[in-house]
Amino acid sequence: MSTEGFCKSARSLTLLLAALVLAEPVLAQHVFTILPRTTGEDENPVTFMRPHYAIHTAAGSSLSTPPSTAFTPSQIRHAYGFDQIANQGAGQVIGIVDAYDDPNAEADLAVFDAQFGLPACTSANGCFRKVYSGAKPAMNSNWVLEMALDVEWAHAIAPKATIVLVETPTNSLTNLLTGVDVAVRNGASAVSMSWTVAEFSGENSYDNHFTASGVTFFAAAGDSGTGVAYPAASPDVVGVGGTSLHLNPNGTYQSETAWSGSGGGLSNIEREPLFQAQFPIPDDPRGYRGAPDVSYNADPGTGVAIYDSIGISGASGWFQIGGTSAGTPQWAALIAITNSTRAAARKANLPSADTNLYSIAKSSIATDFHAITSGTNGTCGALCTAMAGYDFVTGLGTPQAPALVPALAAR
Repeated sequence: MSTEGFCKSARSLTLLLAALVLAEPVLAQHVFTILPRTTGEDENPVTFMRPHYAIHTAAGSSLSTPPSTAFTPSQIRHAYGFDQIANQGAGQVIGIVDAYDDPNAEADLAVFDAQFGLPACTSANGCFRKVYSGAKPAMNSNWVLEMALDVEWAHAIAPKATIVLVETPTNSLTNLLTGVDVAVRNGASAVSMSWTVAEFSGENSYDNHFTASGVTFFAAAGDSGTGVAYPAASPDVVGVGGTSLHLNPNGTYQSETAWSGSGGGLSNIEREPLFQAQFPIPDDPRGYRGAPDVSYNADPGTGVAIYDSIGISGASGWFQIGGTSAGTPQWAALIAITNSTRAAARKANLPSADTNLYSIAKSSIATDFHAITSGTNGTCGALCTAMAGYDFVTGLGTPQAPALVPALAAR
């Protein structure tokens, strides 16, 4: 933009500021545990929401096997009821959009699958594809950890869906939004975005990246507590907040509380969409977009097992991972299962997922979602407190998949 144009109007100023934001690094949303040593000063923090990330060292932990405290695919599938659904996402494509390159993504997925008895997902059998949105990116170990989480857990929930990992040259918002477009062009019916950028003036002009017909877009809500981030703030995106999941001794679902790190609140930019106004969401007198929409297990202390052979800070192998990005690919997998179910009934992909989620919740929230009614992500009163119905920490709640998937499939 020229200096002359900048001086002419406030609109030009807005566009300039938006352009500057688009060139800024975007933050990968994950917090991980079971790392045996802290991060060195030479580590690049720009890919993480937290500076750098939360590290919880477990005494006697080993990276050669999954941490004993980490949830496994069978435990998460059972907790949310995915093991009661016969459909596993066949015929659907889950787009995973991340920055930089993970050269071992497919090999690490194979280790993960073998460990937990999941079907093989390889480029040879057509289950896994890696595409570049531009030139082949450089490797970045911070983002490798994110990609391992996203790919492995999307596959864990929808093991018959095709995983398309889209790698972008850098973690700028411009590059990542281009990656979103590439995922759609590669047939994704659900797109997972485990990254955020702070809200900025003019962000709503980029919401058109999330309007493809028959495609549902999910974004992590953030890992720093109360506050709204983009693209989860977009009304065309399903924002995913975080919880702490607790199981009974026999492995069944016991309860969840709001995770203190879950992002959420009222947008300063995006207006309240009709589906939230009609629900309605509480404490929104100015009529702005509420986030998140839904939630999922995210607390690092109740995190999931992932395998990363490249590793970070000199450690590689098995890690226990938390953060709202853990739930983002798993919600994408839920939509892949939904769309596969719809395809079997000769129906098109789910349209307007946010609208349908809120419509279902309005009539049957108690049977389709786990209510999260305790916990906070800050000290801002109602906006930071989990409660019945919709709240700005966990949204509508976490999925009761055996009820929610058929309800979405029936729309």
